[in-house]
Amino acid sequence: MTSNSKQTPAARAFWVRPTRIALALVAMGTLILAGCASVDIKQSIARANQDAVNLTDGRLTLVQTDRERGELQSAATAILSKPLSADDAVRLALINSPAMQAMLAQSWADAASAAQFGRLPNPVLTLERLRLPLETDIGRMLAFGLLDVLTLPQRNRSANARLEQVQLQLTNDVVEKVTQVRQVWVAALAAKQSLTYAQQVSDSAEASAELARRMLAVGNFNKLQRARQQAFYADAAAQLANASHAATASREALVRVLGLTDAQALQMQLPDRLPDIPASARTAEDVSSAASRGRLDIKMAQAAVNATAVAQGLNAITSFTDIELSVIRNTSIERADGHRTNARGFEVAVKLPIFDWGGLQRDAMSAQMLVAASRLDATVRAAGSNLREAYSAYRTTYDIAKHYRDEIVPLRKLIADENVLRYNGMIIGVFELLADSRDQISSVIAAINAQQQFWMADAALQSSIMGKPMMMQSMGAAPAAGGGGDAPH
Repeated sequence: MTSNSKQTPAARAFWVRPTRIALALVAMGTLILAGCASVDIKQSIARANQDAVNLTDGRLTLVQTDRERGELQSAATAILSKPLSADDAVRLALINSPAMQAMLAQSWADAASAAQFGRLPNPVLTLERLRLPLETDIGRMLAFGLLDVLTLPQRNRSANARLEQVQLQLTNDVVEKVTQVRQVWVAALAAKQSLTYAQQVSDSAEASAELARRMLAVGNFNKLQRARQQAFYADAAAQLANASHAATASREALVRVLGLTDAQALQMQLPDRLPDIPASARTAEDVSSAASRGRLDIKMAQAAVNATAVAQGLNAITSFTDIELSVIRNTSIERADGHRTNARGFEVAVKLPIFDWGGLQRDAMSAQMLVAASRLDATVRAAGSNLREAYSAYRTTYDIAKHYRDEIVPLRKLIADENVLRYNGMIIGVFELLADSRDQISSVIAAINAQQQFWMADAALQSSIMGKPMMMQSMGAAPAAGGGGDAPH
């Protein structure tokens, strides 16, 4: 297409005096855009906060400006100025973690892409200027997809269905992230607490080994007894090294999940011990009642069915053909006298279904509908089972932790107190006293492990109640150290 610096009168007339069809298209486009699906990330985050209020406490937010970033950094500094509780860890992750911000931004992008499907493609304007020996032809054509306009209601419904999927996925991701933060916090705190007692076991074993060495030197111990004490000390030293690394690794895992900088990581403080288990466990009826208010997994599966059903209806139309409507206005200008001849009209282009009738596309959509329906059925059937399993883990770990707290640890303490009296009465020797002390510490470490497993299960249960089944670490007591072998009184 060639162009001149001066616009012809006919060309100016096209822009100054638009046709009635063009005006109708503009009006129709305005009405269409008014009814299109839209995206408001603030509303999406507010809904996620509302749906997961027990986990986020309404603090989930997307940082978009330097001022907001500065405010949240100040809030993070205030949280890090004191020992970090589980709730503080969640709040810190919500306002400080770059991974959390990336998740929110990705949800925004996904929502925008979903809403875009409900918008009409832009029309195509074609301008043409041809110089012939006797005249100049100026052509103008405005083309748009007529089938896109006719199916706009279905496209809007499909876009809204996709937006609902994105919204539910955002809430699902938030629940998963918060549960992960709670579990990592529990692991870090349990590892720190276990390290303290592992150090005590190592110190006790070292004292036994040194005493055995001296007794061997004066002839009161044989080599076998000395070797047993030294072997126990060697095992205790290895367990201390493992406990030290576990404490470091779990702390660094918490640093990563909270998104802390190196300076913030140095500032982070952890409490000295895990919180006590509740006085009473949640009942199965309470858990079932809380879960019945609405599960995310079932809502997401139902949203997938709805979105697929709408897409299937739209595909049943678009898989056959496509229609394009063009509005045309041409002007011919005779070069001899400047006489103009205007021609107006329209053009309809139809894709003929000769080689492909769209049967495979419709079959694929039918299969997708079966997939979505079957997944919904599978999710509904598995929901109760997942919840029962999560509650069983919760109740089992609660009973075990309570058993350690109320039975095993007090009994070990009673035995230790009695052995101190027996030692003072010269009924037992120092080796028996040290061995009993190590057994008591080992029971405390096992109790800490049981307490850790309970809080892991508690976080997993909260997630399962909302419809996001989460895995927890396998249950099992920490390995208990041996008594250190026999020794003479």
